[in-house]
Amino acid sequence: MSDAKLVPAIRPEYELQPRDAGLIGEIERPLSIAERVTNQLWVRRLAILVVLCVVWELYARWVNNPLMFPTFTDVMKALYEAVFKGPLVDRTLTSIRVLLIGYACGIALAAAFTTLAVSTRVGTDLLSTLTAMFNPLPAIALLPLALLWFGLGIPSLVFVIIHSVLWAVALNTHTGFMSVSETLRMAGQNYGLRGIPYVIKILIPAAFPSILAGLKIGWAFAWRTLIAAELVFGVSSRSGGLGWFIFENRNQLETASVFAGLFTVIIIGLVVESVVFRAIEARTVRRWGMQR
Repeated sequence: MSDAKLVPAIRPEYELQPRDAGLIGEIERPLSIAERVTNQLWVRRLAILVVLCVVWELYARWVNNPLMFPTFTDVMKALYEAVFKGPLVDRTLTSIRVLLIGYACGIALAAAFTTLAVSTRVGTDLLSTLTAMFNPLPAIALLPLALLWFGLGIPSLVFVIIHSVLWAVALNTHTGFMSVSETLRMAGQNYGLRGIPYVIKILIPAAFPSILAGLKIGWAFAWRTLIAAELVFGVSSRSGGLGWFIFENRNQLETASVFAGLFTVIIIGLVVESVVFRAIEARTVRRWGMQR
């Protein structure tokens, strides 16, 4: 084979001119009013609620049985009457006051258990054993014992709320602590942090997404347990709570008022989730880049 055949062919040189970006199409454009509105989370949620209310109204009119399933309009009328002329506001405030007491006590006990668990091996064994024993136990199942121990009143409600909050918050918090990387742990130990300062400055910020999830679950459990307990014996100190309001109207066959009480429970849940916990997320885990 001759050397001439080994010489590569010479390709002609050419130069590509960049195309005008204006000919490609819109790279960036201002959002329309509709796009800016639909990008708001509260607008999308409100639209979902409006659709559900319309479906509710149409279905109730089709059923045409106010005793079994009142219309959304009738429920709103009953809610208005209960708020401005009835006892719904006082009953709701009573329930919220009891809920906050039990929720705060449950969080405090969960903090104590998890602090002990991350500090000592005995504490870890104690928390894991107690969580395995009591977390599957429904809080409402302890209601008969609470009545025997504390009597008919707020202490019994607080007891069952603490049980519903304690194990969910402690389990999620401890799981979050266990997922903290060894790099952060060693960094805190190198700075001489031990005990409670180590938990507050290292473990809590790193595990806060799990802690916040536990707080949400604990809140949901506490709210459900309180309403269920009040449905059973809700009168305390001559004033029942929101669950007792639902129970009373059920006995009187005021189905629209029963739905009004349930609607109040839903509204409070939406407000706490969308306002309180979302504000905490925005100022903590989202600001820290730990959550999208």
